[in-house]
Amino acid sequence: MQTKKITVSAIMLALATVLSFIKLFELPNGGAVTAASMLPIILVSYLLDFKWGVLVGFTYSLLQMLFGFFPPPVQNIPSFFAVIMLDYVLAFTVLGTAGKITEKIRSSRLKYTVGAAIVIFARFIFHLISGIIIWSVYAPEGQSPFVYSLLYNGSFIGVELVITVMLFFALSGTIDKIKKNFCS
Repeated sequence: MQTKKITVSAIMLALATVLSFIKLFELPNGGAVTAASMLPIILVSYLLDFKWGVLVGFTYSLLQMLFGFFPPPVQNIPSFFAVIMLDYVLAFTVLGTAGKITEKIRSSRLKYTVGAAIVIFARFIFHLISGIIIWSVYAPEGQSPFVYSLLYNGSFIGVELVITVMLFFALSGTIDKIKKNFCS
């Protein structure tokens, strides 16, 4: 079973990374609408246990930093650390918690779609906070940091949320079959 978990995790990490390079549109200071790059990471949280989901989410955060780090407009170490934690580590690690969050929901469609929506929204919250405390220097004159961050981050994460939730809705029966075959 351990070999299966490692193999599935590696395949899903690779798939998520490749999908993250397929960008429908990209914003100038980071953030993009991708070809459902969060789906494989969230899927791991449904197929494997909580620990594996979080580990895969964390690993994905490191890969996202490696392949697409945007230097923040900061002049001190604590702010730089805050960007790393909020925009990468926490924002992507949380994707691996969907299975645990929805483990009590019986309906597959509801479980997969609600779980994906919750963790993607949580990712949005981390980016929103980062946008308010760090990236707001890019806000247009007179615009509040909150509104700037809400609009900037909502513009890509909102679309990503819709794409990912629709795919989980469509694939829910298939995911149940994969999970049944995987665990036997």
